[in-house]
Amino acid sequence: MRTTEDEAPGGRRRTLIVSASMGAGHDTVAAELARRATAQGHEAHVVDVLRLLPYGLGTGLRRGYQASVRHVPWAYAGLYGAFLRQGTGPRPSGVPLARLAGDRLAGLVDELGADVVVSVFHLAAQLTGHLRARGGLRVPSAVFLLDFAVHRQWLHPGNDRYLCLTDAASAEVRRAVPAPVVTAGPVVAPAFRAPVPGADRWRERFARRAPGRPPVLLSAGAWGAASRPLATARLLAGAGWLPVVGCGRNERLLARVSREPALAALGWVDDMPGLLSACHALVDNAAGQTAVQALAVGVPVIGYRPLPGHGADGVRRMAALGLSEPAGDGTELLAALGRLAKGSRERADRVARGHALFRGDAMEYLNDL
Repeated sequence: MRTTEDEAPGGRRRTLIVSASMGAGHDTVAAELARRATAQGHEAHVVDVLRLLPYGLGTGLRRGYQASVRHVPWAYAGLYGAFLRQGTGPRPSGVPLARLAGDRLAGLVDELGADVVVSVFHLAAQLTGHLRARGGLRVPSAVFLLDFAVHRQWLHPGNDRYLCLTDAASAEVRRAVPAPVVTAGPVVAPAFRAPVPGADRWRERFARRAPGRPPVLLSAGAWGAASRPLATARLLAGAGWLPVVGCGRNERLLARVSREPALAALGWVDDMPGLLSACHALVDNAAGQTAVQALAVGVPVIGYRPLPGHGADGVRRMAALGLSEPAGDGTELLAALGRLAKGSRERADRVARGHALFRGDAMEYLNDL
C-alpha cells in the first residue's frame, strides 16, 4: 500500500500507461502520452498488458490475432461479432481473461507508486475497471479510447474517466457507462503537426522512381495485413499513380511487392511524418493510428478493402464523420483520388475537418485525476 513517503517529490505525478503489443498503434499512443507527461515534469511508465497475463496467454493472443488478420480474416470477423461488436442480449465479457493480470498490475502500481493508470487498449480497460469496481486498484483509472468506432470491450463502469477521439464516440460512451467522458481528440507526436523536413527527401526518392506519377500510400499496418494489396497497387499503377505499399514488418509481403517494377515497396518506416507529407493520399484499411497521423499531417484518407471487425467499423465511422471517403470498388477508389487534386475545394475541406479533430492535449484531462 502506498504511503505519503512514496509520493513523487516536487508535485510530480506518476502515470502508469497500460498498452498492448497488438500491431503498433496502441504502443505509439502510449509512447506519446509518456513523452508528454515527461515533458511536463512528471514520471511516466508504460507496460504491455499482454506481458502481465500468466502462462504465456498474452503471447498466444498476439500470435493468434496476427495470424487471423493476415490469413483468415473471416475468423477474426466472427470473434469480433461475438466479443466486441455492440449489440443487445448476453455477450461474452473480457473480464475473466483480464482479471488474470489483476495481481500483477496492482503490484506494479504499488511498486511504482503510480498516481493514475491510463489504459490505451480495450483488455486493459476491462482490467482496470474490474479492479476499481472491487477495490483492487486504489488510484484512479482513465481509458483513452483510441478507436473511431466504440466497441463494447472498451467499456467498463468501474473506470473513472474516458477520453475519446470524437464527440460521436463520447456520446456512445456516455450512454454505456456512468464515468465522466471527454472528447480529447487524437494523440500524435509533434512532428506530425509541424513543418516536415523529411518530406522533400521522400518526394525526391519517388520522383526518381516514377517521374510525374503522384505517390499514393497504401497502408497495411505494422503487421502488413491487407486484403489483396498487390491488386490494389496494380490498379493504381495502371491509372498513372505511384503506389507506395507500406508493408510494415511483414517481410514476406515486402518481398512480393518488391518484385513489382511499377510499385514502391517500403518496410518499417520511422519517418512517417515525412512519408505522409510526400504522398497525395492515404489508402487506408483500418482507421487506426496511420489514418490519424495522415489527418494530422493534412493528407486525405480513403477507406478501401478494410480489415474485418473493428477495421471495417472504424472506416465506416470515419467516413460518416466526413473525415475520409469510402471506396467500394476500384472505380470508386480512382474517382476519389481524382477528386482530391491539389488546390481543390474537396481536398481543402477534408484537410480542415481532419485538423479540427486535434483540439487539445489529452494529458490535461489526466492530470487532475
